[in-house]
Amino acid sequence: MTRAPSVLARTFTTPLLLIALLAAIAVLFFLFGSGAQQRFVVEMLIRVVLVVGIWIFVGNSGIISFGHVGFMCLAAYATAWLTIPPMLKQISLRGLPDFLLTNQFPFWPSAFAAALLPAIFALIIGPILMRLAGIAASIATFAMLAVINTVYSNWSSVTGGTSSIVGIPTHTTLWVALGFSAVAIVIAWLYAISRSGLALRAARDEPIAAQASGVNIERERLIAFVLSAFVCGAAGVLYAHFLGIITPDAFFLTATFVALSMLVVGGMYSLSGAVIGVVVISTIIQILRWLERGVPLGDVTVALPNGSQQIAIGAVMIMILLFRPAGLMGNRELRLSFRRGPQPAPDREVRGKPE
Repeated sequence: MTRAPSVLARTFTTPLLLIALLAAIAVLFFLFGSGAQQRFVVEMLIRVVLVVGIWIFVGNSGIISFGHVGFMCLAAYATAWLTIPPMLKQISLRGLPDFLLTNQFPFWPSAFAAALLPAIFALIIGPILMRLAGIAASIATFAMLAVINTVYSNWSSVTGGTSSIVGIPTHTTLWVALGFSAVAIVIAWLYAISRSGLALRAARDEPIAAQASGVNIERERLIAFVLSAFVCGAAGVLYAHFLGIITPDAFFLTATFVALSMLVVGGMYSLSGAVIGVVVISTIIQILRWLERGVPLGDVTVALPNGSQQIAIGAVMIMILLFRPAGLMGNRELRLSFRRGPQPAPDREVRGKPE
């Protein structure tokens, strides 16, 4: 009986440390940061929700997905339909059903419903996509992203097309974003240590042995796919209610590249790596934004050319893949002790020799 609390504490050490890290950053910038710096932290926390959502599927299945930003798009537009004032919807979104066109719903029920939409979408298309593996599955997820972007860019009466949807209430504060990121981390960790998560990682590392042991690989992939779609949808909700304006291009190639780079830099098979990767890459992006705007040096203002962010992120990814292919965290999790123990999401192929 006396060992149960200590086992429970060890089990949840990693998510508690990650949440504490994000909370410390949020409190620090809330107390000492400017408004612009606090907005940077909110953006970072939104990315944490997105990348953790991607990790639920990619980190446990080993399949690189280029389509999860599409789930973010579905939820962002869904929450916009639910929460924009009817007067604005009747001007620019006349193709919506009457119950959406004439009503404005509260934020929290709308947020849950909007995050649920991509999960339902993933449940519908997932049985087809989860039959694929390797590069074929990755290409299929990119095709899904392209379809979503094409539909939302051309369905003008419902999505506004390539024009921006405006008038979305801004509910995403620093603390709301922190709360969402904490919940996302807990959901991801609970899945990782669940029976389904363990089975999926077994299928990732040894698919033939896992299948011979009775693991239904397609079903386990589908469970992770649907859960990750829900979490990525929550990121879309936060994003829409942070900016108050959305457009389909915000959920396409650039967002996909940045999200996957964060996952690769931190460590693709580690939840800690997903969060650390977001913090590191977000910090680099913010510094480069500042440098692109120009730094006054006496009478001269020195500024980096536009596009430096993408170049720098690409360079960081190359360096990580060359010198630390398992990411900054080495596919290990944050612990209070430095003793090596069983990890919830190890990768036998990438890890290589012990460090």
